[in-house]
Amino acid sequence: MVIPWLGIPLSGLIKRFEPLSSAKYVRFETAVMPDVMPGVRSNFALIDWPYVEGLRLDEAVHPLAFLAVGMYGRELPNQNGAPLRLVVPWKYGFKSIKSIVRISFVREQPRTTWQSLAPSEYGFYANVNPAVSHPRWSQATERRLPSGLFSPDIRDTLLFNGYADQVAGLYRGMDLRRNY
Repeated sequence: MVIPWLGIPLSGLIKRFEPLSSAKYVRFETAVMPDVMPGVRSNFALIDWPYVEGLRLDEAVHPLAFLAVGMYGRELPNQNGAPLRLVVPWKYGFKSIKSIVRISFVREQPRTTWQSLAPSEYGFYANVNPAVSHPRWSQATERRLPSGLFSPDIRDTLLFNGYADQVAGLYRGMDLRRNY
């Protein structure tokens, strides 16, 4: 799905706060508001709140990474991650943490929520890579939204979601099957 986001480059925020040279990662934490977030207050919640995501610092300062404050020309609605949402277009959607309330610069790779819940299925990097299947399904194709029920728009998945020319250098020398 292509979304016309409104936002600010994450690199500008990082530059403004001048992380220590020992910082190698950026850790993001979501809001925990049980009164307005039904999943947080559920007795059957799978997630140990708050939801946590992370990026390497070099990924976070890449020009394509940004913090969204709006979409479709309007303020970001609650259901889409207000007041602040991370957007990293070359990664799978779960990396785009919503309702960010804390950003930390850390030395060690943060343990992310999905990585904690299912480490064999959700790696830290989460780069869109059609050559690496999820343990329960192929990621070689994708269905574009909006898409018709009887004529779905199914396409080949592109490496790094089509941004390979811009971001592949971030992962030069890495085994993308092991570092998924």
